[in-house]
Amino acid sequence: MPTLRWLTRDEDVRAADKVPYRLLEEQSELGYGDPRAGNILIQGDNLDALKALQPYYAGQVKCIYIDPPYNTGSAFEHYDDNLEHSQWLSIMQPRLELLRDLLAVDGFFLCQIDDAQGPYLKVLCDEVFGRDQYQTTLYVQVRYAQKTLKQDMKYHKQIEHVLVYRASPASSPNQPIVRNEDAFSKFNFEIVEKSEGKEIELGGRRVIMFSKDDYEIKKHPSGWVDGLKEIWASGSILDGNSSGRFFRDYLAGRSEEDGLGVLYKVPNIGNDGLGHRYFTGPKKATATKGKYYQGVPSEKRDDSEISQPQPIPNFHDFAGAFGNCRLEGDADFRSGKKPEAWLKYLLERFSSEGDLVLDSFLGSGSTAATAMKLKRKFIGVEMGEQAVSHCSPRLKKVVDGEQSGISEDVSWQGGGGFRFYRLGPAVFTEDGQIQPHIRFPVLAA
Repeated sequence: MPTLRWLTRDEDVRAADKVPYRLLEEQSELGYGDPRAGNILIQGDNLDALKALQPYYAGQVKCIYIDPPYNTGSAFEHYDDNLEHSQWLSIMQPRLELLRDLLAVDGFFLCQIDDAQGPYLKVLCDEVFGRDQYQTTLYVQVRYAQKTLKQDMKYHKQIEHVLVYRASPASSPNQPIVRNEDAFSKFNFEIVEKSEGKEIELGGRRVIMFSKDDYEIKKHPSGWVDGLKEIWASGSILDGNSSGRFFRDYLAGRSEEDGLGVLYKVPNIGNDGLGHRYFTGPKKATATKGKYYQGVPSEKRDDSEISQPQPIPNFHDFAGAFGNCRLEGDADFRSGKKPEAWLKYLLERFSSEGDLVLDSFLGSGSTAATAMKLKRKFIGVEMGEQAVSHCSPRLKKVVDGEQSGISEDVSWQGGGGFRFYRLGPAVFTEDGQIQPHIRFPVLAA
């Protein structure tokens, strides 16, 4: 597979390979709640931290979501987002490889980015995860058109995107499901026959014709499995299916012979298993259109068939949530903070309850907070002081049942806990021997 080249790539790869394997040392005073909950927060450079996690979590993480600095040329309060292009790539490449090795065989990797580095990141991820494992790009609106960033900007950035890769063909997302009542909602008509009608022949079929006083069409407020759906017999419908063609060929223009407002019961047409369909002709002399009424298709009448997975859309409008998330979790994080509502959507699509979620650019702790509220386990890595000033206090409040973000939506009442770690000494000497007095930690189960 072609590789993405930059000036110092070979040197950068060799330097990353020399990063020592370090221990993780628990800071019990910074953890909180139940230490057996399976959640861990790590303060330290995420390259070292990801390497330290390999012996314990390789192949176990179901969903990795990262939101790295976008390299936009601006200096954020908590991140230096003004890295030179090749330096940004050299930082991302070894971290992506370590993240790949932590991913479960049925897991997903998600990376949120904007167009400053997005195209280069896509090529780099194709190399690391495999181009054939690329699934889609999810586009999310993060601000409205009228939301001005800077008056002197020539272009207005409203959209960010999330690259989605699977670990292998065993990975399967949780697609949205159409509820049964939604599937039947348009089947809310009922036709009541008040007489035996009159038998005629149309197109070689024995058709029963009802005058306008011999039937009644009832519209109900909600649909059901035995209801009928009303469809106009016009436009492309006249050529697109058997019912439309029957109306076009045999019913159009019959009002002069049969009268206005007539109902036709046509046998052996359609796939709804009713044995017939109803057609109506024009009700006014100046009208030319008619309607037909079909039942729920036979293959959709079974509940299991009705509740079919739907495709995951690739565009989402979360501009309102992005605009109002600055103080979510009482963690003031001015630039780059992601709302819990958006993370909830992603984690529900690409993980399930009890799964392990990892974010190695944790920022203010949004991914970890969302994972806890959705009954997932998390590993969060944050190198800066905000691991202590933002992440730990925020997650303590989550354990205590705080009610910002998605708490109300998911009926969060608190619970769980997390353990806090910092990077310790290197395990091996330069000649490959284990350092004396090294004790390997037992991480959260």
